[in-house]
Amino acid sequence: MPPLYLLLFLVLGIFLVTIIQLQLLSIAFQKLGLSPHGALLLMLGTLLGSSINIPVARVPTTAEFPPDSPIPRRGRIWPPADPSLTGQTIIAVNLGGCLIPVGIVLYLLIRHLVNPLDLLPALLVVTTASYVFSRPVPGIGIAMPVLLAPLITVATALILAPENAAPLAFSSGVLGVLLGADILHLREIRHMSVRIASIGGAGTFDGVFLTGIIAVLLA
Repeated sequence: MPPLYLLLFLVLGIFLVTIIQLQLLSIAFQKLGLSPHGALLLMLGTLLGSSINIPVARVPTTAEFPPDSPIPRRGRIWPPADPSLTGQTIIAVNLGGCLIPVGIVLYLLIRHLVNPLDLLPALLVVTTASYVFSRPVPGIGIAMPVLLAPLITVATALILAPENAAPLAFSSGVLGVLLGADILHLREIRHMSVRIASIGGAGTFDGVFLTGIIAVLLA
């Protein structure tokens, strides 16, 4: 295939993926009871925020890194991390893939769109499943089957609150994966040979955010 056609095919593919992603996000946010204007703002926030990782802690690591090795990053680190840092792993949270989804959960709770009495047992189920089926992968981070958490989340939400499944599925999915796959595995970060571990670091394609969105679409 000539390079020009290959480039056009690549650009078209990226365009189609972006359009589909935006459409799915819009549908999911509106199913959560948000207005079209609010859904648009959140879509922009999650997409733009996915490039920002905010360091919150440093933990000693057992891995050896050359003093001049760069800090790999899926997105911008803010504030900038010290590239000469050795013997430590930076723990960061992603704005679009973690902080904004958690903010949406808080909004749903404040607006009483999610019953805390339903959220607690759902959260327990999703957290347990996320912890059991997630595994630390050296050099990469925490890995878990993509569709496992959303399917468990939707099934749990439909059993506990079938009339209000979408907000419950999003809330328990986001918080359950955050707790079970990320936070409960933090003690293992120091053995995974990564310079930076970003919670929600893949943005709209991260397990934390993706679980909530898929769960809403399926609910």
